[in-house]
Amino acid sequence: MGSESIVFSIFLIFSGAAVISSFALFTRQPLIIGYIVLGGLFGPYGLDLVSDSKTLEQISHIGIVFLLFLLGLDLQPRNFGKLIGRSALVTVTSGVILCLLGTFICHLFGFSWMESGVVGVSLMFSSTIIGIKLLPTTMLHHKHTGEVLIAILLIQDILAIIILILLSGTGHIGDVGAWLGVGIALPGLLLGARYFVRWIILPLLMKFDRFHEYIFLLAIGWCLGVAELAEALGLSLEIGAFIAGISLANSPIAQYIATNLKPLRDFFLILFFFSIGAGFNLGLVGEIWLPSLLITALVLVLKPVFHAKLLQAVGESKHLSWEAGFRLGQTSEFSLLIAFIASAQGLIGVVAAHVIQATAILTFLMSTYIVVFRFPTPIAISDRLRRD
Repeated sequence: MGSESIVFSIFLIFSGAAVISSFALFTRQPLIIGYIVLGGLFGPYGLDLVSDSKTLEQISHIGIVFLLFLLGLDLQPRNFGKLIGRSALVTVTSGVILCLLGTFICHLFGFSWMESGVVGVSLMFSSTIIGIKLLPTTMLHHKHTGEVLIAILLIQDILAIIILILLSGTGHIGDVGAWLGVGIALPGLLLGARYFVRWIILPLLMKFDRFHEYIFLLAIGWCLGVAELAEALGLSLEIGAFIAGISLANSPIAQYIATNLKPLRDFFLILFFFSIGAGFNLGLVGEIWLPSLLITALVLVLKPVFHAKLLQAVGESKHLSWEAGFRLGQTSEFSLLIAFIASAQGLIGVVAAHVIQATAILTFLMSTYIVVFRFPTPIAISDRLRRD
């Protein structure tokens, strides 16, 4: 593939994204949806202007790596101790109920139990991108709503990472050695990263903190280095990036790095959402529309209700519980990763993978509308609700 084609693809994506986001803002639509629609339009199943969606998928994967790095950076472990217990109860209970319902519905449509189970599992998670992108920054740092939301998303992320490890390891399900390897690699990487940061990264940051470019470089190098090491150890790039972020979370410079890496993350996330749209085969719509719509309705209606009721049960206020419930009322970018890995491992067919993708796209769409029109967000339509 020539260098012009990737430059041309990136030109098309970002010029297109600029046009479509201007249109989205004028018509008061969520930007994320614009990027997915653009992918469908320009991708191999649309006008076929960006045909090499495989390369773009790999590039956009870096966006998820940076997202998880920033998630790790935002985690001050000491703040979450008290919230984690209650949030775990809420997350696991609502996740298991949704998983069982989704599995049952898919099986009714003639999918195998394995495929139905993978679709069910993909419903357990809510979108970190939508959850956090639509939270006003003030809420992230000070407000209790932000803390509750992040605690739930964090537990979901940890669960999703465990499931991704399990799915990636299905090639060696009976291979005890492979499981032992993962069992040793994970704590080993956590400890190694912690001490490497303490003895090498932090002293370097303290010594050269005047050079902003250097901090930026060191942070990216550390993120991608640990991600590659994790992959080499049989974990995944995402897990490595998350560990790289956590290991820096307690450093005085964590917030500075997080703020400075956001534009880079956004660049790759535009590519990520574009590649979701580009990878969607419109020819399969006839086969997937009914199960996808049913499961979407299930997620949009029941997810907010379960979260709200369970949060009230563990002592949160009614207002906060419902707001958090609606903010969590969609599936996740992890659902798309689960579909991607499960189909790569041959656990699910093309149709089941597209049901997961369609559900993700539809729930992203609908839930973004619900949140943007009802709650304070940085991209709210009405000035009354716009907060950054």
